[in-house]
Amino acid sequence: MPSPQPPKRKERPCDACRKRKSRCVLEDDSPICVLCRFHNQECTFLHNPQSRKRKAPPADAINDNHANEAESHHSRRRLSSASNISRKSTVVQSRMIRTTNGTGVEEYADLDGSMPSLLKRTLGLQNNHHSQYIGATRGLEPSLLGRPSDVQIQIQLAEGTLRRMSSTEAFVLLPDSGTQGYAEELSDLDSIEEIVSPHGRALVDLYFRIVFPSFPILHKGVYLEKYNRSFREFSPPLLAAVYLLASHYWTYDDALSKQTKPDFKSLEKLARKALSDTIHRPKLSTVQAGLLLLQHTDTDSAELTAQLVSVAYGLGLHLDASEWEIPAWEKGLRKRLGWGLFMQSYWTSLGSGRPPFIHTSNWGLQPVTDSDFPENASHEDDQEGSSEVEKGRILFTHMISLSEILAELLETVFGVKAMREISSAGVNELALVLEKVKPVQIKLKEWFSSLPDCLSMESTHILKLNAVGYLRLAYVATEITLHRRIILALSPTTDPRLQQICRSVAHERFMFAIDFVQSLKPQHLSSFWYFASPQNFALIGVFGTLLLSTAPNTEEADFYRSKLREYRWILKINSENGARYMKPAMALLDANMALLTAAETHNGTNKSHMASKQAVPAASSSSTALTNSGFTPIDRYTMDEQYYSSTGGVDLSVSPAVYSPTSVSQAQDYGYEVDGRSMWAF
Repeated sequence: MPSPQPPKRKERPCDACRKRKSRCVLEDDSPICVLCRFHNQECTFLHNPQSRKRKAPPADAINDNHANEAESHHSRRRLSSASNISRKSTVVQSRMIRTTNGTGVEEYADLDGSMPSLLKRTLGLQNNHHSQYIGATRGLEPSLLGRPSDVQIQIQLAEGTLRRMSSTEAFVLLPDSGTQGYAEELSDLDSIEEIVSPHGRALVDLYFRIVFPSFPILHKGVYLEKYNRSFREFSPPLLAAVYLLASHYWTYDDALSKQTKPDFKSLEKLARKALSDTIHRPKLSTVQAGLLLLQHTDTDSAELTAQLVSVAYGLGLHLDASEWEIPAWEKGLRKRLGWGLFMQSYWTSLGSGRPPFIHTSNWGLQPVTDSDFPENASHEDDQEGSSEVEKGRILFTHMISLSEILAELLETVFGVKAMREISSAGVNELALVLEKVKPVQIKLKEWFSSLPDCLSMESTHILKLNAVGYLRLAYVATEITLHRRIILALSPTTDPRLQQICRSVAHERFMFAIDFVQSLKPQHLSSFWYFASPQNFALIGVFGTLLLSTAPNTEEADFYRSKLREYRWILKINSENGARYMKPAMALLDANMALLTAAETHNGTNKSHMASKQAVPAASSSSTALTNSGFTPIDRYTMDEQYYSSTGGVDLSVSPAVYSPTSVSQAQDYGYEVDGRSMWAF
């Protein structure tokens, strides 16, 4: 008789796993389970399960069971990564690193010489241990540490192991075992892999093709080394976060585009649960996972960022590790990751309106250099829809320096003490604001002038995605934030000429922003966008609403209302064609316009007319809206080299209705002068 059809893998475990009472787990598309491959045996389904109700077995069967249990216990000790822990289990089982010769070790430092690995001397990515930085005021005295080359690098302490990094800096290495949720790590990893199976490897490849070049907070070689051995070597939230971000580009893989998407909502839920567990045994992978999840969704963005900053201080990510006794690749990774968190803190602060979680005085990282990046132009991927590696490195570097400028702006004029000082200045409020933002303005000008040609909006290549859009948008948001503060400092007592000039420059910044959004190409729109991009798109609408609400006459108010309608239309058509990050900006624009309408209705009059009566006398001519609104012609007021002018002048008599900004890639400069006297001197 023909043999019965073997049961499907989902219906029952194989014979060997059933005998060992172990979970039968597959990796990728392998027809052989992990344990059978490890023991080099057939993965069969020949035997039926034994009856649950049976008589006591004979003595020889008992002996066989004992032998099997001993064998199972031995295999778990040798290769715990090939087994799984029940979520209800109270026994903590260490994860082990599977080696090619069939043995297992607990830590990367114990891998034998025949097993090449980038991780053998790692501090921040150990397998079963996590580290805590010993600060200057902790119970251990840093001055007693000595040089790592002079004395033993690691010393056993009651609470863990002391590991010296330099003569003044050290960490305590603590075991992961016993921390919250550790017994569930392997189960979480299996569940994560089960959700995406059999597409795990394809998603990893997508991540490194598209996301990684523009946001390089992982080390590709380290990640792939671990992934090629076993997904069970990862921190569960990091494994899930890579899959989640790659899922945004599902259709950019020909094979995946023909498949049904996995349940990524369940994956995100599991990732967040696992992240809350790993914070109790923090490693570099904890910060990496958190930052990647924040690029995937901004849910609880400020709260999660605060947790990550706290973790980072414990990991020493705020310190210069260039002289530490760790691998060179980890020094570069720490620097990139530290700056990535610095960026996260300040752009979260801008979007939430809360004080930043990091202060520049406590962030001692050196600037990134080419040697800090694991890849260069020689690693370019020619596959359709890939990001440019070399451009991504340059982009990330300039985003860091722009974030430093944003940090100075937020601390200078939006800090609690600074805002109190400004509000107490009375009639000198505008002068004080201009004085404080002048250094920031100069740095913004220098930053923009230093941008290489490869970061221009026009620099796009066939078959390549281009993430430069998020960098240029961040620049627009920083400028808008600066000018938004200046406009808010205007009052009925402000010199009418100063008010005219401030509004003229703000008008140009708003038009520059609109022109930038209109210039976005499909290569930009479909690429990776930094988490702050939705809020930065929203700031353009907020700024336009502010200019509308303070417009001195009906003509100018109508102009800004018309431009805001155009801007909303751009957001709408782009968001409906895949640019989902623009939807929040459209919602916030609608909310601000609703607030403005409610305020006008409540006041019973047009707010812009009130501002006109209080601020600037109406001009005699009504031929142009800018002249009527106090945008005085250039022959009366001088400005430094203009944003959009190659000849050094701007015709401020041009009506907003016909105003047309020039290319967004031109060099920029601006200043404020009245009759040759610099406003900065007030």
